[in-house]
Amino acid sequence: MITKESVKMGMYDNVMHQFNKAANLIDLNPSVRKILSSTNTEIVVHFPVKLDNGKVEVFTGYRVQHNNALGPYKGGLRYHPTVDMDAAKALASWMTWKTSLAGIPYGGGKGGVNIDPSKYSIAELERITRRFTFALGDNIGPEHDIPAPDVNTTPQIMAWIADTYMSTKSTNERSKYSHVVTGKPVAAGGLAGRDRATGYGVVVSLKEWAKLRKSSLKDKTYILQGFGNVGYWASIFMAENGAKLIGVQDASGSIYNKDGINPKDLFNHTESNNGAIAGYKKATSFPNQDFFGIDCNILIPAAMGNQITSENDFKIKAEVVAEGANGPIDSEASERLFGMGVDVLPDIYCNSGGVIASYFEWLQNRNGEMWTMEEVLSKLEFKMKDSFQRLIETAKKYNTDWRTAAYIQAIQRVEQAYIQRGIFP
Repeated sequence: MITKESVKMGMYDNVMHQFNKAANLIDLNPSVRKILSSTNTEIVVHFPVKLDNGKVEVFTGYRVQHNNALGPYKGGLRYHPTVDMDAAKALASWMTWKTSLAGIPYGGGKGGVNIDPSKYSIAELERITRRFTFALGDNIGPEHDIPAPDVNTTPQIMAWIADTYMSTKSTNERSKYSHVVTGKPVAAGGLAGRDRATGYGVVVSLKEWAKLRKSSLKDKTYILQGFGNVGYWASIFMAENGAKLIGVQDASGSIYNKDGINPKDLFNHTESNNGAIAGYKKATSFPNQDFFGIDCNILIPAAMGNQITSENDFKIKAEVVAEGANGPIDSEASERLFGMGVDVLPDIYCNSGGVIASYFEWLQNRNGEMWTMEEVLSKLEFKMKDSFQRLIETAKKYNTDWRTAAYIQAIQRVEQAYIQRGIFP
């Protein structure tokens, strides 16, 4: 079951364990190790917003900038009760490794506002977003730190951020700043296909896994935790590849149908049910505590962090876990799954489709271009396939698991940047 407590438990400890394991294997330069073991900047802002009832509430927002050796900070903003400094630091660190592994010129950043957005009106969310943007000020910028959508944030929210940020600039310069955020609506300078990019990338990674195992996704059964943007689009592309969805879990509960669940039909149900899967009549309710134990070929956790731990990892029957979420498996469980022979497609590879597409949007805005959906998905697939091959080769070279191999690839690229450029002054 997706809970607040499970998300908050040691996310930064997990990412540091993963980093240190890889750093030890490659004998990382000690000076570089010191730099990468800490964040560059940690920002906390408190800002007042007038609510619809006339009362004023003070909100807390965060932005952590982990490292920018390879380029501007890049990473999402989430609106969730679990947003705090520990979570922001962990997610910003993951973004550094994710962008490095993908081979794009970004560093890692992350942040958000500690709220439950379901408790606020659209007008209140707009005011919260605009005040948060204003409070961050020049801590974000199109060549400095570029936010994007994350949990509970939407293209509309990105459009509000862009508009607020540009409004602080002189009139004749505003057009230069449209790429201060990515994930915007297409009409506001967004990229065709950005909405489905992360889910598409998850499925590309699974197709590469299937090829490696001399198989395909056709007739594979899978279960999905989280039916938000990533989970929904992953299920759409899984269906296109012939896979069968048999179980889904979100904050409202779990459902199961061994004969298959139609993702489009389930989405239509959630649209009229406050976004929840509970009550879907074409599947039966399933015990939350037994969800990960459903007999299937593929498990896609696409919700929050630390969902798979020592309390439930032994239940998993899937052949592969594709991490659509950031940090859904804690370090201890990850190593146990490796020992059990379960393949794990690590988050910094598996869900990197979103940041890769964000890079494409950033380029599109900078260069005044318009890319088609076909171009975007084709370029994305190429980069995901290239990353997978490098990951597999590194795992063989160091005789290690895929997660550690992904970290090795990512860390070595940043290490080379420091070694070649040196440390100022």
